[in-house]
Amino acid sequence: MSTPQRVLVLNGPNLGRLGSREPDVYGSTSYAGLVERCTALGKELGLEVEVRETNDEGEMIRWLHEAADGKLPVVINPGAFTHYSYGMRDAASQRTAPLIEVHISNPHTREEFRHTSVISAVASGTIAGFGIGSYELALRALV
Repeated sequence: MSTPQRVLVLNGPNLGRLGSREPDVYGSTSYAGLVERCTALGKELGLEVEVRETNDEGEMIRWLHEAADGKLPVVINPGAFTHYSYGMRDAASQRTAPLIEVHISNPHTREEFRHTSVISAVASGTIAGFGIGSYELALRALV
């Protein structure tokens, strides 16, 4: 039996507050619920899913380097880093496996500053607006 493909699901600032942060925008699923859903679907799909969250841009960049060095696929919700972190964009551009950008809400239906992603141009694809289901669609796309 082969070893499951390892996948990193990386989450940027404030995503650890899911369930309590603006539930009308981000839904009522808690961060723990997100982790549970991603790891359960991963098992179903034959993936070893590791879900991480940080409010620290440097840590996110180190994780992207880890993924590039290990040839690991990434599902990433950069949070607010989406719109301005060129350091994170440069780290994501070094990817050696698919990288899928996800967003719980649809940034294009929100404030104008959210309409631009510096990550999209270096991602394999972007999935937005399907709530927590955006992560599930991304994991399925990796398979």
